Amino acid sequence: MKIKENILNALNGQIKAEFDSAFLYLSMAADMYKIGLDGIGHWLYVQYREEQDHALKIFNYLVQRGEKPELLALEQPVYEWEEPCDIFRLALEHEQFVTRSINELVSLAKSEEDYATDVFLHWYVMEQIEEERQVQDILDKIRMAGENGNGLLFIDDELSERKYEPIDQETD
Repeated sequence: MKIKENILNALNGQIKAEFDSAFLYLSMAADMYKIGLDGIGHWLYVQYREEQDHALKIFNYLVQRGEKPELLALEQPVYEWEEPCDIFRLALEHEQFVTRSINELVSLAKSEEDYATDVFLHWYVMEQIEEERQVQDILDKIRMAGENGNGLLFIDDELSERKYEPIDQETD
């Protein structure tokens, strides 16, 4: 059974949003690398890769459902940051935006009685809980460190340990 056009359009929009997120995190990583906070840059780079995975998971879901995903133009990040606190404050706001977007998709799938898409999106609902928690934890630590350079260097070192773990791209 084909996906209804409004759901297909919303899922294509979510692919774009996930790739926009990836691009945003890559831009953030570049700024942290530039100022010598390579551990924070690394964490953000891993986040960039995860966001790409999120987009590709939806792409593959649409292909599996017999649809042709439409790849929409990405937004150019126009941000420039100098402080890690600013980056993670924006990252948290951005993750909350993505959570709202996923929740709207779930509501749409339910209202259109597209149970397959509804079930598929549950992974994203749970993933967003983790995404927001991770960013909030880092932001809290950076706020606690304050102007203390040693504290920030400790956080930078901790974040350098993050490992990229590709998500399962299969939808079944």
